[in-house]
Amino acid sequence: MTLARTHAVALLGLQGAIVEIEADIGSGLPKFIMIGLPDAALKQAEHRVHAAAVNSGCEIPTKKYTVNLSPAALPKFGSGFDLGIAVACLAAGGILSADSIERVVHLGELGLDGRLRPIVGILPAVLALSRAGYDTVMVPTGNADEAALVPGVKVVGVASLRDAAIWHGADLEPEIVEPVHLASVHAETVAESTDLADVIGNEDAVEAMLAAAAGGHHVFLLGPPGAGKTMLAARLPGLLPDLSPEAAIEVSSIRSLAGLPVAGTLNIRPPFENPHHTASAVSLIGGGSGIIRPGAAARASHGVLFLDEAPEFNVNALDALRQPLESGVISIHRANAVAHFPGAFQLVMAANPCPCGQWGAKDSSCTCAPFARRRYLARVSGPLLDRIDIQLRVHRITSTQLRLDETGSRMNTASARKRVADARSVARERLTSTPWSLNSQVPGAWLRGPKVRLPVATTASIDRALERGGITMRGYDRVLRLGWTLADLDGVTTPTADHIGRALYLRKAMTT
Repeated sequence: MTLARTHAVALLGLQGAIVEIEADIGSGLPKFIMIGLPDAALKQAEHRVHAAAVNSGCEIPTKKYTVNLSPAALPKFGSGFDLGIAVACLAAGGILSADSIERVVHLGELGLDGRLRPIVGILPAVLALSRAGYDTVMVPTGNADEAALVPGVKVVGVASLRDAAIWHGADLEPEIVEPVHLASVHAETVAESTDLADVIGNEDAVEAMLAAAAGGHHVFLLGPPGAGKTMLAARLPGLLPDLSPEAAIEVSSIRSLAGLPVAGTLNIRPPFENPHHTASAVSLIGGGSGIIRPGAAARASHGVLFLDEAPEFNVNALDALRQPLESGVISIHRANAVAHFPGAFQLVMAANPCPCGQWGAKDSSCTCAPFARRRYLARVSGPLLDRIDIQLRVHRITSTQLRLDETGSRMNTASARKRVADARSVARERLTSTPWSLNSQVPGAWLRGPKVRLPVATTASIDRALERGGITMRGYDRVLRLGWTLADLDGVTTPTADHIGRALYLRKAMTT
């Protein structure tokens, strides 16, 4: 047989497209021609495939090969097509069964010694082929556990091209080789030992973090060094409920695409990303040449993105967050494609009140000029700040607070998480007939609509703030959302004037 075909997967963001790999043997001088918009790494597959086949004992016949990657107009990136190209060429040369390889999707990179090297993005790729109706995938041994997370798909893990050829019916003796595994890369995690009970004083800040967790609200914390901003942010993921199965799959898929390790079982705890303030817009949002990789914001989806020392970040990087904060989707545009990543993260930003950090503290020794203070905080733009529901000033605790504090009276993470779960349950029940499940997702038009419109006496405080220019219309709606969250935490069916007043305070306390 001179023509054989199999399949692989091309990823664009988290979306995968099935690619048909055709190998045809034609007449003429020995040559290897690859068509179908391959990138530079994929064009080099010719050399990897030939060397791997020779060293695996199943040499490809020396003829003229034309390999087509279809659909031809779809750009293909990376070395994950190596295994599919190799088995297609071997089947075209009569060494493997063409019927056998056509029923299987092949993913993996070949080494010159014939071993299969694991690739990134295996989980979203297997999800894509499952949705396309395929039920069998062959992957490197190092990717087998991750691929097995997708239910209903038979995963064939092979360590080498020789093992793959034997599985497809080649008359070869098995040879034991050492499988190649992914290098261990550690992502930012939050230690399970962190507990909300560690926070002393700052009752307003603790209430703000509870509200943020219950309603999915974004937070800005302003205060001097040592006030506990980082401590509060690090405890927010512990207040969030466990991820749903769909969210856990999505979080693991993003980690896989980013080249981070994915265990054999899904992690159900929300992620925590804490990029350094020198991070560029690309590392924060995502991008890169060739394969588009997710940035810190996408990796924090369904969890928390913490930007410490927010004014020190690049202004363009901060403003790039405005679109995902509003839509919950990160879109990265290229000349020939657009990649979409989930952007449903909770943003927590922390900042000092001035470059030296001492402005506003008791016995302040700040030497910053007023203009320097204004310029420092102005690096966080007004449009970005307007999208932050909770804007709170955090103060250092005093020695009196420390000595009077009683450890047993502080709320711990376990009890706080239960309060958050109960509040989310109340909100979910109220929003049953809508496409939303969190208060932060509800549009203002619905909150101001006839179904849940609050009385004028209840909203009097924010009506006055809007009239005087203290808040924008977007801010008005965000205070309403926060007011509903506070009511859910208190276990009441409708916000009162007190809830709306507290919500307005949590949004404007940074400027008071």
